[in-house]
Order: sequence, then C-alpha cells, then structure tokens
Amino acid sequence: MKAYERFLEYVKFDTKSDEHSGTTPSSERQWALARYLKAELEALGASDVKLDDNAYVSCKIPASQGYEDAEAVGFIAHMDTSPDFSGTGVKVQIIENYDGCAVALGDSGRVLDPAEFPHLKDMKGRTLITTDGTTLLGADDKAGVAEIVTAVERIISEDIPHGPISVCFTPDEEIGEGADHFDAAGFGAGAAYTVDGGAEGEIEFENFNAYGAKFVITGRNIHPGEAKGKMINASLVGAEIISLIPGAETPANTEGYEGFYHLCAMSGCCESCELDYIIRDHDEAMLNARLATLRHIEKIMCEKYGEGSVKLTLREQYRNMREIVEKYPYITDIAKDVISSLGLTPVQNPVRGGTDGARISYMGIPCPNLGTGGHAFHGPFEHITAEGMELCTEIILGIVKRFADRR
Repeated sequence: MKAYERFLEYVKFDTKSDEHSGTTPSSERQWALARYLKAELEALGASDVKLDDNAYVSCKIPASQGYEDAEAVGFIAHMDTSPDFSGTGVKVQIIENYDGCAVALGDSGRVLDPAEFPHLKDMKGRTLITTDGTTLLGADDKAGVAEIVTAVERIISEDIPHGPISVCFTPDEEIGEGADHFDAAGFGAGAAYTVDGGAEGEIEFENFNAYGAKFVITGRNIHPGEAKGKMINASLVGAEIISLIPGAETPANTEGYEGFYHLCAMSGCCESCELDYIIRDHDEAMLNARLATLRHIEKIMCEKYGEGSVKLTLREQYRNMREIVEKYPYITDIAKDVISSLGLTPVQNPVRGGTDGARISYMGIPCPNLGTGGHAFHGPFEHITAEGMELCTEIILGIVKRFADRR
C-alpha cells in the first residue's frame, strides 16, 4: 500500500486533542486510531506491538540476520490533530495531475491559491490532496504516521537489510503533552527521528523554547450605578494587560528566529477574566526576558488593583532540542545525505513550534525532525501530495539503510 493510500484511511478518524481535559489521551476519539494502528502493525508482522493505557502505540522490528550489532534507530509520529480547527468528517479532494493553479475547496468559498502559497507551483503535475475547506486535513501528523507504517511494511515485505528499529505513535502532541508518558527506557533506540515536519527534504533540529502563561484576574463587581471608586472590571484589567505586552511581537509579525507572545484565548466578565498565552523563543535568554516581562506586568497590576487581583502561572512546555542534537551530528548528517541522494536539497530551518522530539531529546534520545510533505497545517488550507509522501517514505528507508551500515 502506498503512503498516501494509508493516509486517506487515517484521516477518516477524528483525533482532535483537548487541552482542557487533564487526561491522557486528552480525547477519547484518539483511541480508535490507536487501536487501528495496533492491528495494522500486527498484521504487517511487526514485533512487540503494544497499545498502552495512555494510547501510545509502539512496536519493534528486530534486526536482519547479520545486522544485530547495528545501531538501533527509532521513528516517532503523533496521532492527534490540532484543537484549533475541526477534524470531524474530513472530506478529501484528490486532484490528479495538478495544474499549479488555484483550487476551490469544495463549496466553502475558500480557495487554495498559489498567490498565498507560492510552493503550489512546484507541485504541478503531482497528485494534490486537500479538504473541502470545512475541516483540516490531518497531515499533521497522520502523514508522518502513514509514512512510517509504509516504511515498516516495505522493510518487512521486501526483506530490506536493517538493524534494530523502534516505532512509537503518540497522542496529544498538539497540546504539548505527547511525550508525557513516552517510555524512553523501553523504546529501544538511542537515536530517533520524529516525522512531523513540512516539505519533503526538511531536517530540523532547532525549535522554540516554550512556556504556557495564564493570567487569572479577580475583579470587584459593584452595581454600575454606584461603582465609582469601587468597581474593578476584570475584563478591562485583562485588556490593560494585553496592552502592556509588546504588540509587534506576535506570530503575525515574526519569522525565523524571532520569538513571540501569542494570546491563544481570553474569557471573562466584570467579576473575573482569564488570558491564556504561549511564549516562544529559540534563544533561552530571550525567552527568560519575555517571562520576566510577564512577571513584571503581574507585579504592577497587583500594585495598582490590589494584592492577588492578578495571578500569573507559568508552565514550561518544551526546550530547544539543538542543545542535545548538535552533540550527535551524525544523526542529522545521515538524514541530509539520504535527502541529497534522492535528488532533493536538504532544508534546515528553525522550527517555529515544537515536536515530541524536543522533549524526547532531553530524555536521552536525540531526535531531530523530518518533513512529511505537508503544508499549511492546523486549518482548512492544509494540503499534501502523494508524491511528496512517497519521497518522505524513501527518506525513512534510506536512513534505516544508513544505520544498518553503522556496525
């Protein structure tokens, strides 16, 4: 089975994660795909196939005869999709021999346009896969899952010489919890790759340092007719806090290595208000400066409106994997060599986000990130090509072969 054919099966499963649930997996719907993958890996002949109590799916492929002493390598992808947009009832559009022009996404009124996504012109002649514009597609990261499973099938069915291989599919990566219950000790590989990036040929080992920040504001609700000098409108205090955070340092105004403050959600009334932010920066010192800014805002708000009126909670989410991965340059060098051997130019950009690999790297398994062939993740313009997915599968197989030679 081709990777894109598998992918078309996987997108039928709604696996949207839920950052408010407090459980693992964060949504019951992730179990259905996890069980499907367990059965599929067993049918393909993988060994030690497991589905644990937190919906992590794992398996191993024992080394070929004579390759038992080769270095083990792992591949990881996540099953969940972004909570920011619907993944229910995905209706796929398949455009064969794509002409490189604008594509209407069903009857949604949305158009996938090369004017906005210039790389579409480079996909001319390929089989383009989109949705009807009412849901996301799920290439982040069901494309990575499909490419890994397809590589597993080919390794076993074609008897490709290989060393020990470990595979894991995680829940809840999209809400920063994908590695919470990852069994690093039992994984069985000292080096791994997440397959969770964009264009085919990407090899990434720099990501944001990341924190979540929540302001909880307690106001004082007084009848508006007699509120002068007494009322503290929590929502207005929230607006004041927003005004104190650098307005130019948002995702819409930054790129490359530039960090940001991102207001993800706000809710409130006169009595109470909450602001949920994510804070990102590749540079740890700059991240700490941003956190210091938030702490200072909390201080001056409490001085103005009363002790305890504003409470800030900060939570570390992940760190820049570069600190770990750059100590093992052969891992990225192998990927670059394989990508080049397939006629692609390796693309090494800083990840403006994070992957499970960022946290797994700090568990002792250096874990850079490979592209999946997908684009415009987390929304209705998400798209991928069948040919891009096949190239990504070939990259996985090429890495397996290179690790087999490390004896």
